[in-house]
Amino acid sequence: MAVSLIVTEKLTTRALNRATLHRQLLLQRVDRSACDVVEHLVGMQAQEPFSPYYGLWSRIRSFEADELAALLLDRRVVRASLHRATIHLVTDADHGRIEPLLRPFLHRRFASSPFGFVTDGLDVDAFTEAVTALVEEKPRTRRELSDLLGPRWPDRDATALGYAASYLVPSVQVPPRAVWGRSGPAAWTTASAWLGATGPATSIEQFVRRYLAAFGPASVKDVQTWAGMTRLKSVVEAMDLRVFTDDRGRTLYDVPDGPLPDPDTPAPARFLPEFDNLLLGHDDRTRVISDEDYRRGIIIGGKPTLLVDGFVHGIWKITDDGLDVEVFRPLTRAQKADVEAEGARLLRFAGVTGDVRL
Repeated sequence: MAVSLIVTEKLTTRALNRATLHRQLLLQRVDRSACDVVEHLVGMQAQEPFSPYYGLWSRIRSFEADELAALLLDRRVVRASLHRATIHLVTDADHGRIEPLLRPFLHRRFASSPFGFVTDGLDVDAFTEAVTALVEEKPRTRRELSDLLGPRWPDRDATALGYAASYLVPSVQVPPRAVWGRSGPAAWTTASAWLGATGPATSIEQFVRRYLAAFGPASVKDVQTWAGMTRLKSVVEAMDLRVFTDDRGRTLYDVPDGPLPDPDTPAPARFLPEFDNLLLGHDDRTRVISDEDYRRGIIIGGKPTLLVDGFVHGIWKITDDGLDVEVFRPLTRAQKADVEAEGARLLRFAGVTGDVRL
């Protein structure tokens, strides 16, 4: 099936910004459960264990950290290597839908990683069988897996075997890792042991639709960058989607009912955690961060970011006695008041007594 509409409308960077913020639930906080929001976002980047707590706080009205902690303990959400072969927080149902779809790409990413050499000539079936038995006996860290697998394959690099274990076997990280107020090592078990039987994998078309509903309008390269997949052009072009262009002349696709707010819609200050998918979910990130600010390395460096008027405007850090905010450009009086008020709310959420220091 060909796309239903030809290119008829151009979307400015500001229009894309407001559309993306709206779909990311960052224009206005919502009254939805944490589980519902994680699923709406098709997962949340979570390589920093507590980042999703701050990401959800920025999106959900009256969010409490204990809600997400309980979901992790109850196995309603899980942490696993998924999009872009990085740790993501997803619902239990979405793990069953998404992991089988991404598995070939995860294996390919691992093969091209610094540890990928370890699989050359390896009996992968025997290896995955051994890993499965070990992590289903009890959750294991990569270090523990390296120590246990190394003697069985003494001609292989033990550290690389530990990494291969969590990529070649569908695995999840288990609590107390990432449980608010607690700490624990990154220990792994199989997804099937932790979650039980899950539903069938989603189709690639449905995966793309869900991405567009939460991140669109977007280009084919945007989808591929977010998912860590390739060769999606023919898939996207065959779907029944709206088509636009942007200021850079790129072709953008969107779900038929995707909301497009007025570009002049006010965007309040938002404090986003490290590696929030708002900043990682596109190939062209100028809808949320300028080229100048991107070159500061704040995304690659994993700095928590401040949005002002919908765009990255600074970075922040919570300390023992307050919140330090570094802005890249001067704020108006109204913007400064907005940032200070939102920063005070952030400190209350984090349980820190102190001042917002701009």
